[in-house]
Amino acid sequence: MVFGIDLISLITTVGYIGIFLIIFSESGLLVGLIFPGDSLLFTAGFLASQGYLNILILVIITFIAAVSGDNLGYYFGKRVGYRIFNKEDSLLFSKDHIQRAEAFYEKHGPKTILLARFMPIIRTLAPIMAGVGQMNYSTFFFYNILGGIIWGIGNPVLGYYLGNTIPSIDRYLWPIIILIVVTSALPTIIHIFRNKRHRDQILRYFHLKKGDSQ
Repeated sequence: MVFGIDLISLITTVGYIGIFLIIFSESGLLVGLIFPGDSLLFTAGFLASQGYLNILILVIITFIAAVSGDNLGYYFGKRVGYRIFNKEDSLLFSKDHIQRAEAFYEKHGPKTILLARFMPIIRTLAPIMAGVGQMNYSTFFFYNILGGIIWGIGNPVLGYYLGNTIPSIDRYLWPIIILIVVTSALPTIIHIFRNKRHRDQILRYFHLKKGDSQ
Protein backbone atom coordinates (compact mmCIF):
# COMPACT_ATOMS: atom_id res chain seq x y z
CA MET A 1 0.00 0.00 0.00
CA VAL A 2 1.03 3.62 -0.64
CA PHE A 3 -0.48 6.19 1.74
CA GLY A 4 -3.06 3.57 2.67
CA ILE A 5 -4.00 2.94 -0.97
CA ASP A 6 -3.77 -0.55 -2.47
CA LEU A 7 -2.67 0.50 -5.95
CA ILE A 8 -3.16 -2.90 -7.58
CA SER A 9 -6.73 -3.20 -6.31
CA LEU A 10 -7.41 0.42 -7.20
CA ILE A 11 -6.16 0.07 -10.78
CA THR A 12 -7.92 -3.23 -11.45
CA THR A 13 -11.15 -1.76 -10.04
CA VAL A 14 -11.25 1.63 -11.80
CA GLY A 15 -9.68 0.49 -15.09
CA TYR A 16 -8.66 2.82 -17.91
CA ILE A 17 -11.28 5.48 -17.18
CA GLY A 18 -10.29 5.66 -13.52
CA ILE A 19 -6.59 5.88 -14.38
CA PHE A 20 -7.35 8.69 -16.83
CA LEU A 21 -9.35 10.65 -14.25
CA ILE A 22 -6.71 10.22 -11.54
CA ILE A 23 -3.82 11.37 -13.77
CA PHE A 24 -5.93 14.18 -15.21
CA SER A 25 -6.82 15.40 -11.71
CA GLU A 26 -3.28 15.16 -10.39
CA SER A 27 -1.91 17.07 -13.36
CA GLY A 28 -4.04 20.17 -13.00
CA LEU A 29 -6.76 20.09 -10.34
CA LEU A 30 -6.07 20.96 -6.71
CA VAL A 31 -7.95 17.83 -5.62
CA GLY A 32 -5.20 15.88 -7.41
CA LEU A 33 -2.74 16.76 -4.64
CA ILE A 34 -3.80 13.59 -2.82
CA PHE A 35 -3.00 11.17 -5.67
CA PRO A 36 0.30 9.19 -5.98
CA GLY A 37 0.73 9.55 -9.75
CA ASP A 38 4.26 8.18 -10.22
CA SER A 39 3.65 4.96 -8.34
CA LEU A 40 0.21 4.53 -9.90
CA LEU A 41 1.62 4.79 -13.44
CA PHE A 42 4.47 2.41 -12.67
CA THR A 43 2.08 -0.12 -11.12
CA ALA A 44 -0.30 0.18 -14.08
CA GLY A 45 2.62 -0.56 -16.41
CA PHE A 46 3.52 -3.59 -14.33
CA LEU A 47 -0.07 -4.85 -14.47
CA ALA A 48 0.03 -4.42 -18.25
CA SER A 49 3.06 -6.69 -18.35
CA GLN A 50 0.97 -9.29 -16.50
CA GLY A 51 -1.87 -9.05 -19.00
CA TYR A 52 -4.32 -7.05 -16.87
CA LEU A 53 -4.07 -3.96 -19.11
CA ASN A 54 -3.06 -3.20 -22.68
CA ILE A 55 0.17 -1.18 -22.63
CA LEU A 56 -0.65 0.73 -25.84
CA ILE A 57 -4.06 1.85 -24.56
CA LEU A 58 -2.51 2.63 -21.19
CA VAL A 59 0.22 4.96 -22.49
CA ILE A 60 -2.21 6.74 -24.81
CA ILE A 61 -4.68 7.55 -22.04
CA THR A 62 -1.98 8.52 -19.52
CA PHE A 63 -0.32 10.85 -22.04
CA ILE A 64 -3.64 12.51 -22.93
CA ALA A 65 -4.64 12.76 -19.27
CA ALA A 66 -1.30 14.31 -18.25
CA VAL A 67 -1.26 16.89 -21.05
CA SER A 68 -4.96 17.84 -20.86
CA GLY A 69 -4.81 18.02 -17.06
CA ASP A 70 -1.88 20.43 -17.19
CA ASN A 71 -3.69 22.52 -19.79
CA LEU A 72 -6.74 22.77 -17.56
CA GLY A 73 -4.50 23.77 -14.65
CA TYR A 74 -2.89 26.49 -16.76
CA TYR A 75 -6.28 27.81 -17.89
CA PHE A 76 -7.58 27.74 -14.30
CA GLY A 77 -4.54 29.64 -13.03
CA LYS A 78 -4.77 32.23 -15.80
CA ARG A 79 -8.51 32.83 -15.47
CA VAL A 80 -9.17 32.28 -11.76
CA GLY A 81 -5.76 32.41 -10.07
CA TYR A 82 -5.75 36.12 -9.36
CA ARG A 83 -9.04 35.83 -7.46
CA ILE A 84 -7.63 33.06 -5.24
CA PHE A 85 -4.31 34.77 -4.57
CA ASN A 86 -5.98 38.10 -3.78
CA LYS A 87 -7.90 36.55 -0.88
CA GLU A 88 -6.68 36.14 2.66
CA ASP A 89 -3.12 34.79 2.88
CA SER A 90 -2.61 31.11 3.64
CA LEU A 91 0.18 28.55 3.46
CA LEU A 92 -0.29 27.92 -0.29
CA PHE A 93 -1.89 31.16 -1.42
CA SER A 94 -0.73 34.70 -0.70
CA LYS A 95 -0.89 37.94 -2.66
CA ASP A 96 2.85 38.29 -3.18
CA HIS A 97 2.91 34.85 -4.84
CA ILE A 98 1.47 36.46 -7.97
CA GLN A 99 4.45 38.77 -8.50
CA ARG A 100 6.91 36.01 -7.65
CA ALA A 101 5.15 33.61 -10.01
CA GLU A 102 5.31 36.07 -12.91
CA ALA A 103 9.02 36.70 -12.39
CA PHE A 104 9.81 33.04 -11.80
CA TYR A 105 7.98 31.67 -14.84
CA GLU A 106 9.45 34.35 -17.07
CA LYS A 107 12.93 33.13 -16.11
CA HIS A 108 12.54 29.44 -15.23
CA GLY A 109 9.17 28.41 -16.67
CA PRO A 110 10.20 25.79 -19.27
CA LYS A 111 12.38 23.65 -17.01
CA THR A 112 9.90 24.01 -14.15
CA ILE A 113 7.01 22.60 -16.21
CA LEU A 114 9.20 19.66 -17.23
CA LEU A 115 10.82 18.87 -13.88
CA ALA A 116 7.60 19.43 -11.91
CA ARG A 117 6.19 16.27 -13.51
CA PHE A 118 8.41 14.23 -11.22
CA MET A 119 7.57 16.08 -7.99
CA PRO A 120 4.36 15.29 -6.09
CA ILE A 121 2.30 18.37 -5.13
CA ILE A 122 4.55 20.58 -7.29
CA ARG A 123 3.27 18.56 -10.27
CA THR A 124 -0.27 19.71 -9.51
CA LEU A 125 0.57 23.31 -8.62
CA ALA A 126 3.08 24.05 -11.42
CA PRO A 127 0.61 24.44 -14.33
CA ILE A 128 -1.74 26.51 -12.16
CA MET A 129 1.12 28.80 -11.14
CA ALA A 130 2.26 29.00 -14.77
CA GLY A 131 -1.19 30.36 -15.61
CA VAL A 132 -1.10 32.77 -12.66
CA GLY A 133 2.36 33.90 -13.78
CA GLN A 134 1.10 34.51 -17.35
CA MET A 135 3.70 32.15 -18.85
CA ASN A 136 3.70 32.20 -22.66
CA TYR A 137 1.20 29.51 -23.65
CA SER A 138 3.08 28.13 -26.68
CA THR A 139 6.17 27.63 -24.49
CA PHE A 140 4.06 26.07 -21.77
CA PHE A 141 2.34 23.75 -24.23
CA PHE A 142 5.62 22.53 -25.75
CA TYR A 143 7.11 21.58 -22.38
CA ASN A 144 3.76 20.20 -21.26
CA ILE A 145 3.84 17.80 -24.24
CA LEU A 146 7.48 16.91 -23.53
CA GLY A 147 6.74 16.26 -19.85
CA GLY A 148 3.68 14.22 -20.80
CA ILE A 149 5.85 11.98 -22.97
CA ILE A 150 8.65 11.51 -20.44
CA TRP A 151 6.45 11.16 -17.35
CA GLY A 152 3.05 10.03 -18.64
CA ILE A 153 4.49 7.44 -21.00
CA GLY A 154 7.86 6.78 -19.36
CA ASN A 155 6.54 5.58 -15.99
CA PRO A 156 4.12 2.91 -17.28
CA VAL A 157 6.65 1.78 -19.92
CA LEU A 158 9.26 1.36 -17.17
CA GLY A 159 6.83 -0.74 -15.11
CA TYR A 160 5.94 -2.76 -18.21
CA TYR A 161 9.59 -3.32 -19.13
CA LEU A 162 10.66 -4.40 -15.64
CA GLY A 163 7.57 -6.62 -15.35
CA ASN A 164 8.62 -8.45 -18.50
CA THR A 165 12.34 -8.48 -17.75
CA ILE A 166 12.79 -9.34 -14.07
CA PRO A 167 11.55 -12.78 -12.96
CA SER A 168 9.02 -12.66 -10.11
CA ILE A 169 9.23 -8.85 -9.91
CA ASP A 170 5.92 -8.87 -8.05
CA ARG A 171 7.92 -9.88 -4.97
CA TYR A 172 9.79 -6.57 -5.16
CA LEU A 173 6.91 -4.40 -6.39
CA TRP A 174 6.13 -2.63 -3.12
CA PRO A 175 9.77 -1.80 -2.27
CA ILE A 176 10.14 -0.38 -5.80
CA ILE A 177 6.96 1.69 -5.43
CA ILE A 178 8.07 3.01 -2.04
CA LEU A 179 11.44 3.92 -3.57
CA ILE A 180 9.66 5.79 -6.38
CA VAL A 181 7.50 7.71 -3.89
CA VAL A 182 10.45 8.68 -1.69
CA THR A 183 12.69 9.58 -4.63
CA SER A 184 10.03 11.73 -6.28
CA ALA A 185 9.07 13.51 -3.04
CA LEU A 186 12.63 14.18 -1.85
CA PRO A 187 13.50 17.06 -4.22
CA THR A 188 10.31 18.92 -3.23
CA ILE A 189 10.98 18.49 0.50
CA ILE A 190 14.62 19.55 0.15
CA HIS A 191 13.70 22.61 -1.93
CA ILE A 192 11.05 23.74 0.57
CA PHE A 193 13.24 23.42 3.64
CA ARG A 194 16.33 24.95 2.02
CA ASN A 195 14.35 28.12 1.36
CA LYS A 196 14.19 30.25 4.51
CA ARG A 197 11.03 32.06 3.41
CA HIS A 198 9.25 28.73 2.88
CA ARG A 199 10.44 27.43 6.26
CA ASP A 200 9.20 30.57 7.99
CA GLN A 201 5.84 30.33 6.21
CA ILE A 202 5.38 26.71 7.26
CA LEU A 203 6.36 27.39 10.88
CA ARG A 204 4.12 30.46 11.01
CA TYR A 205 1.22 28.54 9.50
CA PHE A 206 1.41 25.66 11.96
CA HIS A 207 1.99 28.04 14.85
CA LEU A 208 -1.26 29.82 13.94
CA LYS A 209 -3.07 26.51 13.62
CA LYS A 210 -1.81 25.42 17.01
CA GLY A 211 -3.01 28.70 18.53
CA ASP A 212 -6.44 28.29 16.97
CA SER A 213 -6.84 24.80 18.42
CA GLN A 214 -6.08 25.92 21.97
